[in-house]
Amino acid sequence: MRHKTVEEQIAIVAQKYEVMKPYLNERSRRIWAAVEAQRLGYGGQKVAHEATGLSGTTIRRGLDELATAEGERVGLERIRKPGGGRKSKTTLDTTLKRDIAKIIEVSTSGDPETPLLWTSKSTRAIADELNKTEPRVSHSLVAKLLDEMDYSLQGNRKTKEGADHPDRDAQFRFIAEKTKTFQQAEQPVISVDTKKKELIGEYKNGGQEYQPKGQPIEVNVHDFMDKQKGKAAPYGVYDLSKNMGWVSVGISSDTAEFAVNSIRQWWQEMGVEFYANAPALYINADGGGSNGSRVRLWKAELQRLANELGKEIHVSHFPPGTSKWNKIEHKMFCFISKNWRGKPLIDTATIVQLIGNTTTTKGLTITARLDQRIYEIARKVSDDEFQKIAIKPDPFHGEWNYKIVPQEQ
Repeated sequence: MRHKTVEEQIAIVAQKYEVMKPYLNERSRRIWAAVEAQRLGYGGQKVAHEATGLSGTTIRRGLDELATAEGERVGLERIRKPGGGRKSKTTLDTTLKRDIAKIIEVSTSGDPETPLLWTSKSTRAIADELNKTEPRVSHSLVAKLLDEMDYSLQGNRKTKEGADHPDRDAQFRFIAEKTKTFQQAEQPVISVDTKKKELIGEYKNGGQEYQPKGQPIEVNVHDFMDKQKGKAAPYGVYDLSKNMGWVSVGISSDTAEFAVNSIRQWWQEMGVEFYANAPALYINADGGGSNGSRVRLWKAELQRLANELGKEIHVSHFPPGTSKWNKIEHKMFCFISKNWRGKPLIDTATIVQLIGNTTTTKGLTITARLDQRIYEIARKVSDDEFQKIAIKPDPFHGEWNYKIVPQEQ
């Protein structure tokens, strides 16, 4: 599309001004001109000046008045008394946003590197669901409310992470319903995963932060691992109900024993304070990695934990290729990544401090600790040991959904 020349822009604004001028007073003229200047962006003030004849000082004053966002401060007359006018839909329908969130909960994905969320349901489908029993909302208002709720409505994008399983969506619904049941009973629901391993040392970390001009932080040219410092493996536990997180920063291998020990540490340091009397714990985990659905050691270590706590441990795994649906990714890990962006992770103390200092406007708090244990790689669980695990698969995809009950000691 061809951009309009400055002369064309002046002519358009002048024509509109001639129509509006009889209905404007001194204040509304300068505000109208300021709105046009804002709309045009760079060079807009000059166009508004040429088109209306108002001085640059007058237009800038109008811009200042707009910036206050409060008519009372600049003496503008009120058309309505305070509180007048039509009430917003969310004021009249107080559960509207909550009901939208329930509808889209099981179809929500997020980029681990950004808090922005998106939904695979269309605004019309959401509106239809809300309007089943009575008219409540239009699809355009749904779009506006989703934007306020930090969701983004997008067209088709390459967001699928693998081949679709026929019960993929059914598993999402299963997890959502079970999570709701546990939360209503005030029992803990945690999302767990290992964050990407990080090189420890003076290595470049993506992003930027403010430094004195000409004094950037100097880092190594090549990302060859320092054999003395190695890598850090942060394993996270996110409490969905409390918006609180725990991260064990491991210096050894990312094994199932390390994963379960991180959950154990979360319980001892945080979980027991809120859920000491809860009979069960519900874990949401990816389908692969150290906490994978096929990892025998993961289940053997969970049995040990269930015995120690005297609680049932319920587990649900996300289907293959759907890790972005795991809440910890876009509720906790993304904010950690943003917090340390541009900062070299020079040692484990720095990593622990940066993770622990991560907060959000919605009240997220994270506790981080260094785990210096050395975990055995490729530790095997024999058939005999595995048969002794008190595991009870769920009728619906028992390979993904199961509980491990405490054994009599």
